[in-house]
Amino acid sequence: MLGDRISKLEKEYVNLASKLKLSDNDKELQRLIKESQAVDFWSDNIKAQNTMKQISKLQNRLEPWFKLRDSIAEAKELVNFNDKSVNKELLEQVDLLNEKINHLKEELKLSAKYDDYDAILNIFAGAGGTDAQDWSQMLFRMYSRWSEKNGYSFAVLDQTLGEEAGIKSVSIDISGPFAYGKLKSENGVHRLVRLSPFNADNLRQTSFAKVEVYPKVEKPDEVTINEKDLKIDVFRSGGHGGQSVNTTDSAVRITHIPTNISVVIQNERSQLQNKELALTILRSRLLSMQLEQHAEKISTLKGPNVSAEWGNQIRSYVLHPYKQIKDLRTGFESKDPEKILDGHIDPLIDSYLDHVASLGE
Repeated sequence: MLGDRISKLEKEYVNLASKLKLSDNDKELQRLIKESQAVDFWSDNIKAQNTMKQISKLQNRLEPWFKLRDSIAEAKELVNFNDKSVNKELLEQVDLLNEKINHLKEELKLSAKYDDYDAILNIFAGAGGTDAQDWSQMLFRMYSRWSEKNGYSFAVLDQTLGEEAGIKSVSIDISGPFAYGKLKSENGVHRLVRLSPFNADNLRQTSFAKVEVYPKVEKPDEVTINEKDLKIDVFRSGGHGGQSVNTTDSAVRITHIPTNISVVIQNERSQLQNKELALTILRSRLLSMQLEQHAEKISTLKGPNVSAEWGNQIRSYVLHPYKQIKDLRTGFESKDPEKILDGHIDPLIDSYLDHVASLGE
């Protein structure tokens, strides 16, 4: 009886390993490790860093699966050895293996091509004035808290503060297992309804913010951009209060002329670093648009046109006159918006992944 359960687990593991292409990923990992051992590996520092990040990502992804494989093999051996009696400890071990495989099965929801990439997340204040800028700040905190709870790195790439409060826009690099696959659920317009703290009469206010999420593309060959389509401007980085941070012009603005997408980076110390980061973000945005528009070539893309205002929202956060969060795509509802705004967005993410899976996308 116990042997049958182990055999079922073994078959299920083989099936999942095939679907997730674990063998192909392991071959890629071994190739990258061999590449990293070359004498001249660090001669190209940027390429070497990207390779080491890829090695770390693959190791983190494969390790729990290979541990599970070895544990199943060990349990099978023990069952065969004790085939005449059911050991309580062995029974508990099989139950634990079943729990582990069910937990890892969730990874099937994150098996789209770019789901295991890191993410670039942008937030833009929309309609609603100062309230919208404050709402953008609240969303920024929500994603920051979520990243912290999940052990993800969270780095601000560029930020424009509001005059009175909040932020007008912010660009964030979020790195961790399946960061893009999880955070793609947040892509769209977010609507907030509450009593405004910026209104003298404390009236109810509706405000909007737009969240954009892209897979972070660090390999230039993944997205081919014609250099003639780029306009590159260099200017002096500015800190708070407009003061100069560097004695040289190190900030970079890159504009993709066909789509009019513009990326500004001024956080890094050197112009070269800012340019490389701006190109990474631009490639990420163009790849995301290419996926959305099902375009074969970057040159055929049209610029983004969804505005952060009424009618375009994917999710509503109501804090007054009642408390509710509702995702308009999945139908998910929560009566505890404070908890979600404190970074507990996994139920929203899970409901979106289940929704996408049900559509067969």
